[in-house]
Order: sequence, then structure tokens, then C-alpha cells
Amino acid sequence: MSRSLARVEAALIAAGLPVRVIEAGECRTAEAAAASVGCAVDQIAKSIIFRGEDSGHVVLFITAGGNRVDAAKASAVAGQRLGKADAGLIRAETGFAIGGVAPVGHLRPVAAFWDPRLSDFDVVWAAAGTPRHVFSAAPADLLRVSGAAPADFTG
Repeated sequence: MSRSLARVEAALIAAGLPVRVIEAGECRTAEAAAASVGCAVDQIAKSIIFRGEDSGHVVLFITAGGNRVDAAKASAVAGQRLGKADAGLIRAETGFAIGGVAPVGHLRPVAAFWDPRLSDFDVVWAAAGTPRHVFSAAPADLLRVSGAAPADFTG
């Protein structure tokens, strides 16, 4: 088992959540992940990472699979200009490679924001630390464990 996957499982266990990780094949897009697990695209909780231009740290936006993060709204929510986070910064701060960034189990605390659209479902699916593994959770549980703040940042 990869260290990234083990860290996600440990975070879920520590939060008292059931661990429901599945190997879903290559799931680098929300559409591929949804097809693999048999759910609606918006039930995929995408982890979109930006670099805070003022802080220099990553900022996480957990959004429904069919939604896109609006850069202006996201910057307003984050309270700073946002730019592209490179793979090195993402790995250094979250511990995950692009394509497998989970909303939980980061190496260090990460500022995070939650797309309210995800709360419309009974179950959502998110990356479990690799591009091939996903886990399911009730949206309220994932919101709590991620420490994300609900916000309007999609467009």
C-alpha cells in the first residue's frame, strides 16, 4: 500500500469514519471516477489546489465534479490572489501527487473551502491519495474531517 493511501485511511480512521477505499482504475478526471464507481459526476469531490500568492502556501477547493472553480471568486474567498501551484509545492504541503490529491490526510494543515453542491448528496467520492484509489463518505462527514469552510467559489 502506498504511503499516501495509508495516510488517507489513517485520517479517516482517526476521524471515526468507516474506510471505504476502492481501487477504481485510472481516475484522473471526475468523469472517469464517476464512471468507475457508478455515480453522478457531481458526486465526485475534486480537490483543486492553488498557490496563495501572498502566503506562498497551497489553498484547497473541494468542489463537485461538474463544477469549475472561478478564479476571481476563489481569490475573494481565500482572501488573497491565487496562482498555479506546481507539483513540487503540492507534494511538499499535501504529500500527494497531482491526480491523487485527497481532501484529508495532508502533511500539514491546509486552508480548504467546500462547494455546497456536494452537500446535496447522500454520498460523495474523493481521491484517496493516488490516481487509482477513491473513497466514499457522507458529505457532512467529509466536510468536518477536511476542515473546509463552505463557500461560493464556482462559476
